[in-house]
Amino acid sequence: MIKHKDHFHGSDLETIERIYGIRKEEITSFSANVNPLGVSPLLRSALADHIDAITTYPDREYTSLRRCIADYCGADFENVIVGNGSTELISLFIQIEHPKKALVVGPTYSEYEREIALGGGTTLYYPLREEDDFRLNVTDFIAHLNESIDLIVVCNPNNPTSSSITTREMRRILDACKQHDIYVMVDETYVEFADCSSEITSVPLTNYYNNIVILRGTSKFFAAPGLRLGYAVTGNRDLIEAIGARKNPWTINSLAVVAGEIMFADTAYIEATRSLISSERARMFARFDAHPDFKVYRPDGNFLLARIQNDQLTSQELFDRAIRQKMMIRDCSTFPFLDNKYIRFCVMNPEENDRLLACLLHDLTP
Repeated sequence: MIKHKDHFHGSDLETIERIYGIRKEEITSFSANVNPLGVSPLLRSALADHIDAITTYPDREYTSLRRCIADYCGADFENVIVGNGSTELISLFIQIEHPKKALVVGPTYSEYEREIALGGGTTLYYPLREEDDFRLNVTDFIAHLNESIDLIVVCNPNNPTSSSITTREMRRILDACKQHDIYVMVDETYVEFADCSSEITSVPLTNYYNNIVILRGTSKFFAAPGLRLGYAVTGNRDLIEAIGARKNPWTINSLAVVAGEIMFADTAYIEATRSLISSERARMFARFDAHPDFKVYRPDGNFLLARIQNDQLTSQELFDRAIRQKMMIRDCSTFPFLDNKYIRFCVMNPEENDRLLACLLHDLTP
């Protein structure tokens, strides 16, 4: 096994290529959490037909695109903000709210802490507990809230645990946050993959609460990370105006606008994705759940978190085993509150999932 201290993100295929000598085109990434169907055929053909869109500037208000997004997620279009990926919107929101102290539910995506730190704020973590299968104890969480906290950050479903908070539970959190004047940022990057997404999404709550902003994107569900199309939903009109005043004009290019208007209405692709993820997620969960060397946590996203129960194996060793068979999983030892006994892998096509199952579940003796 190659001895190194690198922990690779799903987009780090060039680094993998250099260290392991495997061409990146040959690697199946179970780490990127991207829809295995790839770009929809409808979008592929439609973009070619609309190439002339790049000869004109897009509408500065992105009205048509925002209406498509609103129809897709069940929001008022005036509550929708678009951005150059959800990362731009996270950055803008942090700049505007300028939290001095934020409470982040973790382990989770590191970009939240980075943006808070860039704004001069401090990040505290509320740890999800392994004994709770990494599901949030809402009552205990609320008990930890106080006036010193300006912002709460929740990824729902959470990366890397794939656990989620229901809409009803989120309402309890919002009520408590109202009492302490705390704003809530919810990252719903993976909510569309959930079997019960309507019971998880916080979008309906934006009609009743002005202390919440929800972030989504097209990178994962629509397999378009290079498109850089993200959006936010909030009922706080002051926040919408502040983001509009600070955001650069035309951050969404003309082709991304065309793509968004097509993909959010592509019901055949949306249903095919949900059907594939639902069936394969259940199958992979069942296989890992039945294996004595793993504990797997019930997932709501398009990926699974598993704890290695075999004392002779580490996450790096399983990463190494998989990458040598040209499959990339996530070694989770760099996430807060996790160690070298946790791995994460996303749901791919059945044939690719079979390869991963054979690699990780068979002959685990090191």
